[in-house]
Amino acid sequence: MDLLLSSTTLAADILARTSSTARVQQMVQLSLAPVFMLAAIGAFLNVMNIRLTWIVDRIHLLEKLQENEVSDRDIEELPALRRRRGYAHWALNLSTTAALVICAVVAVLFISAFVRPALGTFVALGWIVAMGLVFSALLAFLLETRLATKSTRATRRLSHQIESRSEASADE
Repeated sequence: MDLLLSSTTLAADILARTSSTARVQQMVQLSLAPVFMLAAIGAFLNVMNIRLTWIVDRIHLLEKLQENEVSDRDIEELPALRRRRGYAHWALNLSTTAALVICAVVAVLFISAFVRPALGTFVALGWIVAMGLVFSALLAFLLETRLATKSTRATRRLSHQIESRSEASADE
């Protein structure tokens, strides 16, 4: 019986706190910055998805050429393309995680307005984590684009270095 009364009291308390239009409006206003960040991350995800799709298609094409034992100089760029794919994949994963954290921040922000324990610390920590993830995603994007803008000769040279390192580590 006490449990039923306490849950009824809790529900009534939450309803009383959320019935204030001004309070809900304030929470919506506070959540605008994270929502704009979500929009920016969405645009970034779109760009990275297009880049990753192109890289993966190019890798598959070159691997088919390699299977047919075609002697093509383009095959030499496979290690660099695989590294680009890794950077693009990290950028996508990190930015997606950042978007999820920002969604959690918005949820905690709304919840914090209507519950007694102060959750501002969680909101701040979530925002810091999200910014760290966005920073890391942009860093991975920077590394990927640096590889993408190298000349063909530099890309082949880098690919040879990558293969040499992987062969040396496989020998150990």
